Amino acid sequence: MALTLSELARLVDGDIVRGGPDLLIEGIGALDEAGGSELSFLGNEKYRNQYLATRAGAVIVPRGVTEGPETSALIAADNPSFAFGLAVKHFVAATARVFTPGIHPRACVDESAKLDPAKVRIHAGAVVMAGAEIGDGSEIGPNTVVGEHVKIGRDCLFYANVSIRERCLIGDRVILQPGAVIGSDGYGYEVIEGRHVKVDQVGIVEVQDDVEIGANTTVDRARFGRTVIGQGTKVDNLVQIAHNVQIGRHCLVVSQTGIAGSVKLADYVVAAAQVGIAGHVKVGAKAILSARTGVTKDIEGGKTYGGNPAHDYMEEQRSRAHVRQLPKLIERVKALEKKASEE
Repeated sequence: MALTLSELARLVDGDIVRGGPDLLIEGIGALDEAGGSELSFLGNEKYRNQYLATRAGAVIVPRGVTEGPETSALIAADNPSFAFGLAVKHFVAATARVFTPGIHPRACVDESAKLDPAKVRIHAGAVVMAGAEIGDGSEIGPNTVVGEHVKIGRDCLFYANVSIRERCLIGDRVILQPGAVIGSDGYGYEVIEGRHVKVDQVGIVEVQDDVEIGANTTVDRARFGRTVIGQGTKVDNLVQIAHNVQIGRHCLVVSQTGIAGSVKLADYVVAAAQVGIAGHVKVGAKAILSARTGVTKDIEGGKTYGGNPAHDYMEEQRSRAHVRQLPKLIERVKALEKKASEE
C-alpha cells in the first residue's frame, strides 16, 4: 500500500514542489502527529504553526505555498483537503468496508418483502416488514427497522438502529448513520375544547439519491404529500427536519439545526450549527446561514446571514462589535455625568 511521492502526486492530481520522487510514503496522519513516512495536509491557515513544526514525510499544500518545514516534501494541489481524502482512500483500502451479501438468521424479513438475498445484506436483529423493497447492493444494519412498503434503492448503507417508517422512499447510495429516524410523525396538534388533539400525519418522506443523514437525526413524514431531502444533500447529527419540509439538492445542514414545518430550502443552501428556521419560510439558493442564525421570514439566496432575526452577516458582526464596546461607553457616560454634576 506504500506509494512513492511521484505516485502520490499523480493520485491526488498534484505537483511536487519539494522532495525526491522516490520518497516512500506508507500512511497518513495529522500535522502534529505524522511521522517521517506519513502524509498530512495543510487545508486551513489556522493550522500553519502545526504545519511549520510538522515531522510529516510529505504534506499536501495549497498551490503557491513553497515554504515549510525542511524535513517535509511538499505536493501542491488545488484543494488540499480533497486531495488528502483521495490519499486516505488509498491507505485505508485494506480495512475498508467489505460488502458480503446474505440475510442473518436472526434477522426478521417478511415473506412479502422484495429483495434478492444474494445481492443484499441484512444484519442480526434487523426487521424488514411486509411489502418493503430493498435494492441490490444495499446493507441493512443491526436492529434497523424497515417499515411496511418502504422502497430502498441500490447500494444504500444503513447503520445500526435506523428506523424507516411505512411507505417512505429512499433513493440510491443513501447513507443513514446510527439512530437516524425517517418518517416519524410530524408535530401537529389542534386545540379542541381546551385539549391538544393530534392531527393525522399521512404523508411520507422521500430521500433522494446520494443523501447522507447523520446519527440521531429525525426527518418527519408530511402531514400529507412528501417531506423531501434533495439529491446529494448532507445532513449532520442531531438535526430536526419537520413535516412537509422541502430541502433542495446538495444542501449542507449542520448539527443541532431545527427546521420547522413546510420550510423550503433551495439548492446549495448551507445551514451551520444550531440554526433555527421558522415554519413556512423560503431560503434562496446558495444562501449561507452562519451558526445560531434565526430565520423568521423569506430570505434571498447568494448571501451570508447571521443573527436573530437573520440579516447580513457583516452587519451582524459589526453589531456584535458595538455591543462589546458598551461597558466602556457606559463608563465614559458615567464619567461625563460626574464631571457635569461637579461643574
